[in-house]
Amino acid sequence: MKAQQDQLVIYNSLKGEKEPFVPMVEGKVGMYVCGPTLYSEPHMGNMRTFINFDLIYRYLLHLGFSVKYVRNVTDAGHITNSAGQEVDSIGVAAKAEQLQSLEIVYKYAVKFQELQRVYNMLPPSIEPTATQHIQEQIEIIEQIITNGYAYEVNGSVYFDTRRYMQDYNYGILSGRKVDELENETRTLNAQDEKRFFADFALWKKANPDDMQIWRSPWGNGNPGWHIECTAMSTKYLGKQFDIHGGGMDLKFPHHEDEIAQSCGSFGCNPARYWMHANMLNVNGQKMSKSFGNYFLPKQILDGTTGLFEKSYSANVVRFFMMQAHYRSNLDFTQEALNASEKGYARLIEGFKTLENLPTTTSSFDVAALIGSFYKAMNDDFNAPILVANLFEAVKQINLVKDGNASISADDKTELKAAMEIFIHEVLGLAPENTATETRLAPVMDLVLDLRQQARTNKDWTTSDQIRDGLAKAGIVVKDGKEGTTWS
Repeated sequence: MKAQQDQLVIYNSLKGEKEPFVPMVEGKVGMYVCGPTLYSEPHMGNMRTFINFDLIYRYLLHLGFSVKYVRNVTDAGHITNSAGQEVDSIGVAAKAEQLQSLEIVYKYAVKFQELQRVYNMLPPSIEPTATQHIQEQIEIIEQIITNGYAYEVNGSVYFDTRRYMQDYNYGILSGRKVDELENETRTLNAQDEKRFFADFALWKKANPDDMQIWRSPWGNGNPGWHIECTAMSTKYLGKQFDIHGGGMDLKFPHHEDEIAQSCGSFGCNPARYWMHANMLNVNGQKMSKSFGNYFLPKQILDGTTGLFEKSYSANVVRFFMMQAHYRSNLDFTQEALNASEKGYARLIEGFKTLENLPTTTSSFDVAALIGSFYKAMNDDFNAPILVANLFEAVKQINLVKDGNASISADDKTELKAAMEIFIHEVLGLAPENTATETRLAPVMDLVLDLRQQARTNKDWTTSDQIRDGLAKAGIVVKDGKEGTTWS
């Protein structure tokens, strides 16, 4: 099926308005999205961002664009905590679990890859890690220093925000004003290395207890939080590319500082369109550990969130997310999830019913109905309107089934192809055989954990019984150096 040629418009956070999407190179799109930090499992709010950009990626591909989708993995560097201090989050997690930093990184990388499979996310074109690009980060920092927008102090390098503001608009993305920020920020004291409160670290001198340390022209240390994205996005997409995305919480300071670094080194904003996915609420409150409403993406699949009465399939959770626009808040509630479960079942049942409908002539405008699918997605990827239009298709299908409407053979073929594309390829709802495997995943995790406990206790009889029982059910268990897998 050929895509409808209505103009795709995108809400550009940089402009604060929707504008037609015109890629730098006709037919090609470069898109960079900030990925996970591997010191813990991503929470459900993180997954919402990744799933929303998976939707965007899928639709761009469907429109026929050749998309180079780069999503980084943070496996090094410092994260700024609530007190404004830079913390080696991976090192902190490693010490807490009595592991090496690379063990922590690998542990949570495996978990994130599994979440991508479970939630039916397409892999990005390139998934670079920060530790693979230390040299590129150092080179960009050197260029920023050469251009006069950074300074070195005692083995650390800081971005010179006041000097930068003489030439560029710091706050162009977030709308934050430096004088307003100063009123919200603690006063610098004699121990501070920074010249100005708004300066941020490009390179931090190593502390004695840092678990990850790299050599640099300024001494041993670690890259700052923001520089890795500048290095990786520009290496794989060029000094300027089409789309930069991430969660709304990254707009300031992370994305604002990325723009400053790129302007300070290359003289241009790295992205022409900035896109931000909104936050996640649970039962009317922002998701937060302090509120006790924090849960992980797999907990909702196996019913262990402690917040909801039952488990939900990955397709239901993904379908639920599609019923809120990516720029809108999304509130997880028991009532809303139950409604989505019923709605998802009704959508799939309607699509199945289409297969066996009798054909004569069409009593409704099928082409206009299909066009409404494209109209919704071309309006800043408006998935909720797309879902509403798919339900309108289900309504017409049921009218035909009940003898109160009719459809021609050609229109039936067109509608079936369009619904399959938008349900499975665009919304990313896995076909039923894949969905069944996804629903089984948390059960298999439990079974394999029990088997591993038996192996740890040298209870080889129980271990073999579990393996052989799974084999009889057609599930093959393989033990390898990287852990146990099943298929």
